[in-house]
Amino acid sequence: MASRGIRRVLLASGVALVTLLGTGSAAGAATRKAHPLPDHVFAPYFQAYNDDDAAVMARASGARFLTFAFIQTAEPGSCTAYWNGDTSQPIGTFAKQVREIQAMGGDVVPSFGGFSADDTGTEIADSCADVHKIAKVYESVLETYHIARLDFDVEDLSLDNTAGIDRRNRAIAEVEAWAAARHRPVEFVYTLPSSTEGLEDTGVAILADAKARHARIDVVNIMTFDYYDDQPHEMAADTLTAANGLHAQLHALYPGKSSTALWHMIGVTEMVGIDDFGPAETFTLADAHVVAAWAAAKGLAETSFWALGRDNGSCPGSTGEDACSGVGQHKWAFSHVFEKWSSPQA
Repeated sequence: MASRGIRRVLLASGVALVTLLGTGSAAGAATRKAHPLPDHVFAPYFQAYNDDDAAVMARASGARFLTFAFIQTAEPGSCTAYWNGDTSQPIGTFAKQVREIQAMGGDVVPSFGGFSADDTGTEIADSCADVHKIAKVYESVLETYHIARLDFDVEDLSLDNTAGIDRRNRAIAEVEAWAAARHRPVEFVYTLPSSTEGLEDTGVAILADAKARHARIDVVNIMTFDYYDDQPHEMAADTLTAANGLHAQLHALYPGKSSTALWHMIGVTEMVGIDDFGPAETFTLADAHVVAAWAAAKGLAETSFWALGRDNGSCPGSTGEDACSGVGQHKWAFSHVFEKWSSPQA
């Protein structure tokens, strides 16, 4: 996913991130419709580059809404997207699993980008110079999976790629016009790195460009982990200060919105257990209870964590592992805390 450490984990493990382009099944297209996600949703990341079955994990964990990571091109300069940048995984790769999740009352949010893509020029808006082609890929993902929300995980080199930023926001605006003409719902999430005080300047600039390009951003989701500042951290408290800082930044960008509306634009993503920096940045189950209760009180749009595959205690004391939290816990313990926070599906 996102912040500094996970990026290294993904690169070190050789994880590539997929593209989505292909054809969806025509069967059922007339009867399956996209629905907005709940007003307040818990949507942890599913590591689509592993061999796990998303529907099985959703059923076992109770997390019915999943953010699928990630989508990217296979090489810089391409306008074709795949899951995990893997040309053997076109857009419809997870169609069966997604249908099963939707049948149990849940849904998915495909995520474009992530550190690996953002570091290698294979995030599609960085890779493809044609705004219309980028928009068509977004539309293809929405239509193939009969979904209403896309996530954009922008970090590392993509934070400074002004051409890619502008293309992405123009493509978002084009897709919003396409959706409006078809009377179908569509929502967009920016997932961005955060300090303990809110977005860095690069994140604010991305949102300012979106506003200038008339691209509506529904949720700004901050990654509240991997701070790498050599400071001691109380992770729940840092989440609250980061989100309050973001609220102030959003107020400056959207002065006409009420405080309540701004809180409903905010999402927070944790890294459960010990993050990539080490034990000084440990998000505990006690922190999860604090953040979940606070998110409910504030009316946040989204809570999430990296990642569903880490929500187990099989490696106590380990830092930044891809398949376990590094803390003692029962399996799915973090999911059980956050899933109670989700509102019913719209």
